[in-house]
Amino acid sequence: MNKCKWALHSVNEEHYHDHEWGVPVHDDRLLFEFLVLEGAQAGLSWSTILNKRAGYRKAFDNFEVEKVAQYNENKINQLLLNPEIIRNKLKITAAVTNAQAFIKVQEEFGSFDDYIWRFVDGKPLQNSWQSHHELPASTDLSDLISRDLKKRGFKFVGSVICYAHMQATGMVNDHAVDCFRYAQVKRLAEI
Repeated sequence: MNKCKWALHSVNEEHYHDHEWGVPVHDDRLLFEFLVLEGAQAGLSWSTILNKRAGYRKAFDNFEVEKVAQYNENKINQLLLNPEIIRNKLKITAAVTNAQAFIKVQEEFGSFDDYIWRFVDGKPLQNSWQSHHELPASTDLSDLISRDLKKRGFKFVGSVICYAHMQATGMVNDHAVDCFRYAQVKRLAEI
């Protein structure tokens, strides 16, 4: 079975590729989880983040946005001592700031899902890459989303992070066309 080449580096990456990457996500909790994880990845490999994902879920109250939004300096200092996550104060603080901004978006749009998916008119974009080498790091659309999120007070949401979030949450199908998941994910978009 053909798979995207990037997924063959580790068991965690392969599992993530085979079961999650590119699948449309409409659950606000999971959208927030990916927002935090993509921000934590900045400057690191996705494999590193996947290896720490369970630790993140535990440390960040399973990404319950209302709880994360209430984190204070004491909680942030506790997180800085937690070896199960990336111990970077800017990234941890950004997760709290983003939780607060996330709630404001939910209040304005009814859900973060309604807000973020409007950028693709509610339907995943279907690319047709022959190779993972063709994948862009960012696009004009991820630039637009990044600017809008920053305007709303989000941190660690540059264009590259936004494009990775789009890929992770299925707003775009970036599986290579010869990957067994390409057609499966494309069908999910048609449901």
